Amino acid sequence: MNKYILTSLIIVGTGIAALAQTDAKAKAILAQVSKKYKSYDVIKTDFAFTLDNPQAKIKETQTGTLYARSKANKYRVSMKDQDLISDGKTVWTYLKNEKEVQVSDVNNSADALNPAKIFTIYEKGFKYLYTGDTKLNGKVQHIIDLTPTDSKSSFFKVRLNVDKVSKQISNAVIFAKNGNKYTYTIKSFSPNVKVSDSMFAFDAKKHPGVNVEDLR
Repeated sequence: MNKYILTSLIIVGTGIAALAQTDAKAKAILAQVSKKYKSYDVIKTDFAFTLDNPQAKIKETQTGTLYARSKANKYRVSMKDQDLISDGKTVWTYLKNEKEVQVSDVNNSADALNPAKIFTIYEKGFKYLYTGDTKLNGKVQHIIDLTPTDSKSSFFKVRLNVDKVSKQISNAVIFAKNGNKYTYTIKSFSPNVKVSDSMFAFDAKKHPGVNVEDLR
């Protein structure tokens, strides 16, 4: 589940003009989401993350907390069994039960979805279509489907639910080519929380006995 924390179309149109209008609407909504997110310094969200594969009879749900500094692409995800931390250049994956932290370089490819990208995911490497709206917990949600432009991507669609009033993403579903479906549901959203920049790096001195595996 680590790879797709967050946290990944076929639409029959009535013609090229209608398709262009749909794209324009999706782009306008996503631009509002991105602009609002980038206006904050650090955001905090509590989330639920579910891996679902009916064919393999797998369904697992985890909960966690995400802190993200929007302008620097820094984030920290804390869950029961692991933490995922990045300062924008390096990623630390802390496996708590194994007492090990894996260190790697940030992967900036479109296929590498990191938790902070959920709010600006459409900006690079995707086509997007507005597919309608729905109600979730009594609130109207725009539904927008994203498809990666790279045919070699490990997933074929990302579906976003965007709250019509708050202009915030409330739900993202990543459809992987291997049959897995990853659902990232935002439970709470707090903008401009005050945290130290040290939160976005792993301090080995504070974790004695943890093995550091440098994969760079």
